Amino acid sequence: MSLQFYNTLKRKKETFEPIDVNEIKMYSCGPTVYYDAHIGNLRAYVFTDLLCRVIRYEGLKLKQIMNITDVGHLSSDADSGEDKMTKGLLREGKELTLKNMRELAEFYAKKFQADIQKLNIRPADGMYFASDFIQEDIDLIKKLEEKGYTYQISDGVYFDISKMSDYGVLRGGVLTNDDSRSRLAENSEKKNRNDFVLWKLDNKIGFDSPFGKGFPGWHIECSAMSMKFLGEQFDIHTGGVDHISIHHTNEIAQSECATGKKPYVRFWMHNEHVDMGGIKMAKSEDNFLTLDSIIEKGINPLAYRFWLLTASYRTKVNFTWEALEGAETALKRLYRAFLDLGDEAGDVSQEYRQKFQVFIEDDLDTPQALALVWDLLKDDNVSNADKKATLLDFDKVLGLGLEDLKEEIIPEEIMKLVEEREQARKNKDFKKSDEIREKIKSLGYEIKDSGDNYKINKI
Repeated sequence: MSLQFYNTLKRKKETFEPIDVNEIKMYSCGPTVYYDAHIGNLRAYVFTDLLCRVIRYEGLKLKQIMNITDVGHLSSDADSGEDKMTKGLLREGKELTLKNMRELAEFYAKKFQADIQKLNIRPADGMYFASDFIQEDIDLIKKLEEKGYTYQISDGVYFDISKMSDYGVLRGGVLTNDDSRSRLAENSEKKNRNDFVLWKLDNKIGFDSPFGKGFPGWHIECSAMSMKFLGEQFDIHTGGVDHISIHHTNEIAQSECATGKKPYVRFWMHNEHVDMGGIKMAKSEDNFLTLDSIIEKGINPLAYRFWLLTASYRTKVNFTWEALEGAETALKRLYRAFLDLGDEAGDVSQEYRQKFQVFIEDDLDTPQALALVWDLLKDDNVSNADKKATLLDFDKVLGLGLEDLKEEIIPEEIMKLVEEREQARKNKDFKKSDEIREKIKSLGYEIKDSGDNYKINKI
């Protein structure tokens, strides 16, 4: 094993060496379930699924935990604005109660789980609602309070970043109160403009706590949940690049100060954004598409997965329908080529498997891995049976659904037209033959002739 991952903490690729080779531990930032996930959000889960598949492909045991944020995620990174779950309740005209908030969360969590299933993303070993761990949040805040890292003002309990000498190291340098990259302060009571909320007070709706009625901060939830299930130090933490500067920076601060252990996480791995029209896809800007939007156009959702795999997870991509349609065409070609290899699978080509491992072990280089798929299919020195076995082996990582692929049963209506066309060909009535071919095509099927034989496929 020679896994190389880009570690955001070190700003470079490093050889991955787990804390305990017997079990790698990973925490993945999950969705905030106040609305549908958009396809930009879903890129994060395609990435983490790919990462998990590669680790397991290498024969390693993995425990992956993912949170479902159903409380405490404010609309502003400066710890102000509406709670996103409250925003969801207001959007749907529901009364602001904890019961309604949980029902809303469960509704959109089910939609999220349906989306990841359509993308052939394997669920995390544990997916947990943040609101089920309020006591763990309180206990962690109390630990920080006892160590002198907190202070309370009129709207909540805050973490004092001046008490941590290397605050901000994840984003590329230690931050100070005067750092020009700091977000604008939106609360004049805070000691430092980058101090962040641990517990937000709210008299209208919230949970009881020693600090007052309210909600845990978004950052404290991830620290409390990850440490509960994975321990005070673990191997990998994933999320989108937008989490680097604030959310993950604050996770590091509160976790390491609470436990006194460094590092909290050894490898921080982040996926880039999906843009649309050159602008980051975002619900706040009403600039997004859901997976259902793709399905409604008759496009296989796995074409979106395939399209994402054609770029590095660390590369920003710009979504266009033309690009997605091109990916679907390529995926259909792959499916057709795979089915044409026959029913029997032989032996995995060790030559190609070694090449494949070189690519995926190099920071998940899926563009090169996909190119290798086409090289394999064109290689006359590998039997069809061995090609099939090798592709099935590759798909343990790529997740394109080859194992479940089956020849589609052609409708009787189409087969009657095919027989009419064959009779026209025998009669050398090529005009009629071409007319029937076009009619079949208009019904969503394509005929490819090969001498006296033919193949019919769904377009």
